Amino acid sequence: MFAPGFSGSFLAIVMGVYHDILRVISNPFKEFKRNILFCLPMGIGVLISAVAFVIAFNFLFKTYEKATYLLFVGLIAGNLPVIFTQVKKIGFKKRYLIGGCAAFAAALLFGLYAVGAGQHTGAAGVTASLPWLALSGFSGGVVALIPGMSVSMIFIIMGVYSQMLFAAESMLHLNFMYVIHFGIFILGAVAGLVLSSRGIKSIFNRYPGLANSLIFGFMSGSLVGILVQSLRLSEAGFSWVLGGIMLFAGLCVSILFVVMARAFNVKEA
Repeated sequence: MFAPGFSGSFLAIVMGVYHDILRVISNPFKEFKRNILFCLPMGIGVLISAVAFVIAFNFLFKTYEKATYLLFVGLIAGNLPVIFTQVKKIGFKKRYLIGGCAAFAAALLFGLYAVGAGQHTGAAGVTASLPWLALSGFSGGVVALIPGMSVSMIFIIMGVYSQMLFAAESMLHLNFMYVIHFGIFILGAVAGLVLSSRGIKSIFNRYPGLANSLIFGFMSGSLVGILVQSLRLSEAGFSWVLGGIMLFAGLCVSILFVVMARAFNVKEA
């Protein structure tokens, strides 16, 4: 769920725990003991995977930054057919095109802003302001429960992804220089998650066609924005062979998860 292109909500649906997560977040103090027993093992798993992810991807950003962005392009591109299928399945209407185009433009503008501001490069520190970190965390929290949306993709578009990876790895090495920055970021994410949890499910239930069209537009715009970021990076010794391999690997991994999800759903049916 930490890699751009992977939707944590989509994986939760595959694992059959999505509605339980919505229930806990929307009303955490109702059946408190049950919620704790549900969240504890999941929290341990998330923590372990987060530590491993931070170490691995911070290394990739420092060593193979451009190729790593191409990996993310593959991860996102592999998920687009899933969202497109959902739009067709529900029934596409012409008025949805307006929302999809608006979402595409918004995601692309965010991506180009990150490029123009120089926020996309591999971080050797945290340069984003505290208000921007809070807004980035809040935005990630808002979309975290939307099936098909990748939280990490939002962080890349807003230019804080590699910076937060750097801050997290610094704390793993007991360097707490950026603990306030990371704390503000996490508080923003929690606020967005809690405030959006009660509305997400009702929106998808009432307007599924429009919601999936917005997601497709946003992911498409994000794909173009991240591709622009990767192409504008100047990295000494970059190999297009390695970049192509990373891009192909991203496509294969995302397609593998789609196939696993379909197989899982067939078994459940």
